[in-house]
Amino acid sequence: MIEKIVEGVYWIAGKDKFLPDSHVYLIGLPDSRDFTMVDCGLMDMGSYKLSEIESVGVKPEYIKRVILTHTHMDHIGCLPEIMKAIPGLEVWVHEEEGNYMERGDDRVIWGNKMFESMIRSQISIPQDLFNIKPNRKLKGGEVLNLGGLPFKVIHIPGHSIGSIGLLNEAHKLFISGDTIYADGAIGRYDLFTADAAQMKNSLELIANLGIDCLLPCHNRVVKSSAGPMIRKTVTNWAPLLT
Repeated sequence: MIEKIVEGVYWIAGKDKFLPDSHVYLIGLPDSRDFTMVDCGLMDMGSYKLSEIESVGVKPEYIKRVILTHTHMDHIGCLPEIMKAIPGLEVWVHEEEGNYMERGDDRVIWGNKMFESMIRSQISIPQDLFNIKPNRKLKGGEVLNLGGLPFKVIHIPGHSIGSIGLLNEAHKLFISGDTIYADGAIGRYDLFTADAAQMKNSLELIANLGIDCLLPCHNRVVKSSAGPMIRKTVTNWAPLLT
């Protein structure tokens, strides 16, 4: 399923399997021929995500980059599949997790040994599948021109060390990764490189961005009036994040 959120931003809903599958967001004005995928999803989900994108007239060769909100398996799993389908595709990620990728250290990707064991029991994954060198390592604070739309990179560690969100100020629209969801939920903060105190700070930062449209990478999206819900979520979780 693909759905237009605003002009130049589409939502492709994840299809959960043995783990939740990340949503994908497609960014780029229709005539730009310069499109960005935000996140990818689980293994074997690449063809589904790309077919949904093609259904709105965006050819694979128009997709120039993938920006990862973070590198957990449910977000990066089908990246190799998508890179094979789109030669020359660039990978952009926060430097903290880009450094792990460059070293071939997959501990952030798995999150913990339990998840690694569970996933490897379901599907065969080569040891070096995610030894990917990012084309650009983000720091946070950059304003990116993505197919004619400006998005500011917001570093929001807590769920993982290199978690980022993407903010479009004109639409008050925020792609939040797994840091905050709709209906009072937040991302886990007990995985490798996760940190409860950083999560608390990142949630407070998000609450002060003036967001109207919240686009998380799992569950439902909130197209308008997200601000009060975000503030309530942050207030409710703050005492638990110490």
